[in-house]
Amino acid sequence: MVVEPIVRDAVVFASLLSLLSIGLTLTYLTTKVPNFSHGSLATIGVFTVLTTTELWRQNPYISVPLAFVLSGMASLFLYLAALRPLISRGAGLPLQMVATLAYELILLAVLNIYADFLTRVFKITSRDFLLRKYDLKILDEPGVFIISPLLVIFLVSSLYLLLTRTKFGVAMRAAIENAPLAGVIGINVRTVYMFSWFLAGGLAGVAGAMMGLWFQADPGFGSRMLVSIFSASIVGGLQNIYGGAVGGYIVGLAEILGTSQLASVFGVQILPYRPLIPLSAMIITLLLFPKGFSGMDWGRIIRLRLQGAKL
Repeated sequence: MVVEPIVRDAVVFASLLSLLSIGLTLTYLTTKVPNFSHGSLATIGVFTVLTTTELWRQNPYISVPLAFVLSGMASLFLYLAALRPLISRGAGLPLQMVATLAYELILLAVLNIYADFLTRVFKITSRDFLLRKYDLKILDEPGVFIISPLLVIFLVSSLYLLLTRTKFGVAMRAAIENAPLAGVIGINVRTVYMFSWFLAGGLAGVAGAMMGLWFQADPGFGSRMLVSIFSASIVGGLQNIYGGAVGGYIVGLAEILGTSQLASVFGVQILPYRPLIPLSAMIITLLLFPKGFSGMDWGRIIRLRLQGAKL
């Protein structure tokens, strides 16, 4: 059975968007700061794959752990160098948001410099590049199409086990839910926050590394995804990590498949307006159920549905 290309695009994009959404939700839960540099953290993963394949001539999947570490360190640096000092000095949320936006501009500049370096020194195409030729085949399908949803399942399951089956995970949940109380009972909240920011950045790097094997990329690739990432987190619910995974699939599938359907009706001129789909999803969610899907009382909704069916 041959899978339609648009279905492949939708599955890969939605799977990796869910990882990005989980990371953004995790950082928001710890510091309550929307991280506007989260997209560029994913671009670090994209360029890690580019370097691994084009410069080192290695299998692209070798770069996934490396992308996790590099993006995680970049995210941790933002927290340690900017956010934690601002928080300790009593800076408000607007100033912290500006700090993440400034860091986004710095990352974007560094990525552009690195892209130019690859092109001038090693003659590597570092803008509008496509790395699908380096992917492997699994069951006659592109490897990223099979691996990306499996990777989401593995990472979400691992995160669940970490948060529910380990002492550090329990401490992490306590610090996220009530930091002052967690500090009183002896939990090192700063260490928990540092780990959370590193983990969030690492997930972004993994998502970027996998996306680099399927989508055309450049230094601004992650920045352009920021609307989709925020939309997925809001739709899933900013108060629930697992809701981010659900939101990623809802927004990702709607964005790819919805744009395809609109293009078949209105023509290809509709394609530049693709960001309107996640933007609309974000607005509708904020207006109708601000806590997202994970914040809805699904038990009550199901009971009402069953009562209505009986009537």
